[in-house]
Amino acid sequence: MIVMKFGGTSVANSEAITRTISIVRSKLSQKPIVVVSALSKVTDTLYKISDHASVKNKMDAMELLEQLRSRHIGLAHDLMSETPSFCHQACEKVNSICDSLSSFVSAVCALGELSDRSKAVIISTGEYLSSNIICCAMNAWGIKTGYMDARKMIITGNDYLKGEPDSEAIQARVPGVVSSAYEGNDAVITQGFVSATADGEPTVLGRGGSDYSASLIGMAVDASVIEIWTDVDGVRTADPRKVENTRCIERISFEEAAEMAHFGAKVLHPLTIEPAVNKNIPIYVLNSMNPEGKGTVILQSSFIDDGVKSVSFKENILVINIFSTKMINTSGFLKKVFEIFSVNKVSVDLISTSEANISVTVDSSQNIERVVEQLSAFADVYVDRDKSQISIIGKNIINLKGLLQKAFTPLADCRIYMISQGASYVNLSFVVDRSILTDAVRQIHKYLFEDESSN
Repeated sequence: MIVMKFGGTSVANSEAITRTISIVRSKLSQKPIVVVSALSKVTDTLYKISDHASVKNKMDAMELLEQLRSRHIGLAHDLMSETPSFCHQACEKVNSICDSLSSFVSAVCALGELSDRSKAVIISTGEYLSSNIICCAMNAWGIKTGYMDARKMIITGNDYLKGEPDSEAIQARVPGVVSSAYEGNDAVITQGFVSATADGEPTVLGRGGSDYSASLIGMAVDASVIEIWTDVDGVRTADPRKVENTRCIERISFEEAAEMAHFGAKVLHPLTIEPAVNKNIPIYVLNSMNPEGKGTVILQSSFIDDGVKSVSFKENILVINIFSTKMINTSGFLKKVFEIFSVNKVSVDLISTSEANISVTVDSSQNIERVVEQLSAFADVYVDRDKSQISIIGKNIINLKGLLQKAFTPLADCRIYMISQGASYVNLSFVVDRSILTDAVRQIHKYLFEDESSN
């Protein structure tokens, strides 16, 4: 079996879905499990609907909901105008889902209170709309396709908006659901991002979680390959939205891909890699707008050459500096500090320590007020804002002579607030002012990948 995940841009409209179905048709001999995201921008709209509902703004919430209904009904007609029965079936599904959501949002508006569970119900609707339409379209075009509800397969803990997958439960459930859905069919389809607790309470995997869904399903069925179909030609040496003349990377290791995803690369969800690694399943990152392209394959490290693969970045981070003389010759101080981060569910990226100082970086989207307050009870705490993190990622970069010179020559006139090299020797990261990020990334990329005289 093969798992094929198609992101929002790959199912954005009738033209994109037509390409997607054509790609699936070419893989029918491999028994595809198709995982789809919501249509492009739909999840953003659903977040807005949930925001309106939380403040009893029913009028604006319903206006957006009707816009979503209209868009999906129009899409069904565009895709299946020549097969009225399937078009009617798809439109009935859309209306049923939208009617149910309308009732649910009305109830939330009446209460004026949006729980995490209610938000999970609202923001997961996009995947149910897209998967039903695409399932009908595939059947209309001669691909017998079975439909699966991801909430019967992807089981998580009780965090409604960022469900932690239960690998054992997922591996126990997925094969049976897939086998049943495949009876008499050429393919099966399900939703990314969507999940549920063991008791059936709705959860989601967090933004970008469709990649994660595909990897979890691939792990559970021992897939031969997991394909992530997006709108770029594989993983590149830098974000092409920031840097010109980037190159497509032919192959990278699981470890390199995980570091790239964690440290800012937009192509993969940061958690995608782990389930595939557990079963040693190759992951291909491919472009649905250029299906003939080779893309990038992610493999075990033994198949990958040493060397720098990419320059990644996180654009908006905070540096938290913790100073205390109590650290000196004292055991247990670090444990005390990081327990505070853990209790407040604030994740840390980089760590640097000295005799009396700890510096860490965190994403600026996280709420650090309680962390700072609790740390300040026994240490001096300073927060540097408007910073960015740049990461040079590759295999065994510790063995690359002159890497530090190549990395820091373009930054000779810049302030560097923190430097960290990962213990796995896969990344070298440093923190700079956010105002110089774009220029810095461009210069480092040029020095590492474009300027042959520097290599």
